Amino acid sequence: MTASHHADRACTGWEAIRTLADIPRVHAGLRPDHLAKVFEARRTTYGQWQDLTSRVANGLRAGGMPPQTRVAYLGKNSDRFFDVYIGVAKAGMVLVPVNWRLVLDEMAFILADAQVQVLFIGAEYHALRQALCEAVPTLALVVSVDGADGELPAFDDWLARQDAADPALPADPGDVVLQLYTSGTTGRPKGALLSHRNLLSMFRHAAQGELGRWRADDVFLLSLPMFHVAGAVWGLIALYLGCTDVILREANPTLILAALRTWPVTKVSTVPAVLQSVLDHADAATADFSRLDLVTYGGAPMPQDVLRRGLAALGPVFLQVYGMTETSGVGTVLPQEAHDPAYPERLLSCGKPISGMQLRIVGPDGQPLGPGESGEILLRGDPVMLGYWNRPGPTAEALRDGWYHSGDVGFVDADGYLTIRDRLKDMIISGGENVYPAEVENALCDHPDVAEAGVIGVPDAKWGEAVKAIVVLRPGRHVEAVDIIGFLRSRIAGYKCPKTVDFVDSLPRNPTGKILKRVLRAPYWTDQPTRI
Repeated sequence: MTASHHADRACTGWEAIRTLADIPRVHAGLRPDHLAKVFEARRTTYGQWQDLTSRVANGLRAGGMPPQTRVAYLGKNSDRFFDVYIGVAKAGMVLVPVNWRLVLDEMAFILADAQVQVLFIGAEYHALRQALCEAVPTLALVVSVDGADGELPAFDDWLARQDAADPALPADPGDVVLQLYTSGTTGRPKGALLSHRNLLSMFRHAAQGELGRWRADDVFLLSLPMFHVAGAVWGLIALYLGCTDVILREANPTLILAALRTWPVTKVSTVPAVLQSVLDHADAATADFSRLDLVTYGGAPMPQDVLRRGLAALGPVFLQVYGMTETSGVGTVLPQEAHDPAYPERLLSCGKPISGMQLRIVGPDGQPLGPGESGEILLRGDPVMLGYWNRPGPTAEALRDGWYHSGDVGFVDADGYLTIRDRLKDMIISGGENVYPAEVENALCDHPDVAEAGVIGVPDAKWGEAVKAIVVLRPGRHVEAVDIIGFLRSRIAGYKCPKTVDFVDSLPRNPTGKILKRVLRAPYWTDQPTRI
């Protein structure tokens, strides 16, 4: 089945957008009655969104907080996220999305590290409010985004008390507007600082046709989590272009297929595990995918059989993006026309650098390598972050002479296509989520029966990689794998917990005592085309 193409109506207005705050301003002036956002029973036009975001901005400013104050959002996907996001931008402040899959201590660390003063919180997390306030002394205001619980002000009530006039504050495109947390090899997350300029440079690639061909009447389906670069950045592309976002609370295949039946969705952003879950769903065989003309994916390697199934069911609609939080989610692109099953080796690549993005492959000595030679992937361009919040050491390590050092290992072929082979860092990518072994290992070693542990990623047909723990027990102790996993579930997020546990007598180490992860990983990856 191939995708149909609707009437071509060019996107307009985006050229006038200098900061994120301008997005509703510009489109409210051009098309105030056009639908901006759809979430469950709620519909919001661009004119209404302009007023909503101004009220958020004025409510934040009424508290007397200075520019660049950190404002957090903790909750599942909602249209309210974008009300807060752009309201924060209009107030000259910085949004800090919080991963709702984390446990309390992990959430509290992020809020405290960012020195958050305002928290917008979803109903599912009201029970955490008191503990978070006790752990984060800077918190001055907590607002419920979807209903009050008797103690928290409700978003609608709080908004109603604010002025709807646009504060129209002067803004610098170089100001930080988004602080997205990404974990480090030390196990503690770091806040990547993204400016208006970083994000808008990424959006312009869509406007100029490098991320699919976008039109004014496009409808974009957003199911990826908004605490992640995929949701927080990709979710804004449609709004930047004056299109319509249909927002789902979570990436559930039943919800996705229902939305495709209900709305004339033309564009979707996904990760391989979600695409597989949709294709595996009982309703997929009778679903009408004909309106879809673009499905972007990234976040993890795409299993070749899933991509082939997707191409057969949806047609030539797929576009791969390789990027990371630190590059505003973009780096290289494998366009739709390159997704040809007749050339499977090309499908293993992640494309060529997007315009304006420089790509370099370097060896251990930092010197550039030639075609076919594997080394660390470096990226340089406007989407690359300003640095990490209050982390001068890691910032200096990640950004050298303007080049972002990805920690990924790959090579560029003679035609300029990048293929990723491995990672210098030990990071595991499972279902599009980053898992850092040091954090899991630290939690494992809190178990009274565990002497030491090594954590690695192993191949997984659904998630790309699954977390595996290799454990050495204390002398005379015995414990089952299920007990180890259960112990961790109260200490770290579920997606970080090992799916399997192996028990060994000792772990391989180098002369300085460092665990040799490559030795642990090798038996599980011998038959794989890549080692990630």
